[in-house]
Amino acid sequence: MTDDSFMRMALEEARRAERLGEVPVGAVVVLDGGVVGRGGNRNLSDHDPTAHAEIVALREASRTLGNHRLVGCAMFVTIEPCAMCAGALIHARLQRLVYGANDPKAGAVQSVMQVLNHPALNHRMEVTGGVMSEECSSMLQDFFRRKRSTT
Repeated sequence: MTDDSFMRMALEEARRAERLGEVPVGAVVVLDGGVVGRGGNRNLSDHDPTAHAEIVALREASRTLGNHRLVGCAMFVTIEPCAMCAGALIHARLQRLVYGANDPKAGAVQSVMQVLNHPALNHRMEVTGGVMSEECSSMLQDFFRRKRSTT
């Protein structure tokens, strides 16, 4: 499967989150070509500020694999991770991150700060940004546009 194929799965997770009234962000964790974890934002549903899509997907992948270290895994997420999520990816020892849209307000890969692959840290991962960025960005922009028009 291709990066686009896995990003489409992440977009489906984002759509599920949106149907729950959450900000539409989705993520999948992949190992050896198979999905081992998936998640969408659940902050509001779970009353949990840490329930970002990336964290939800990491938790499921860790349960699936029976290990808090996700060595050899890749994460596909619809938006550039924030500092909290980037830190979690480092602690999980992911091999690769693939994200869709940049996040100019909270992105911690390149947009606002560089948490991933920071020279002072002991873990590095391959990063590919901009995969299906138009679709990922449009989903978020449409969501917030609709939200502003109803308030």
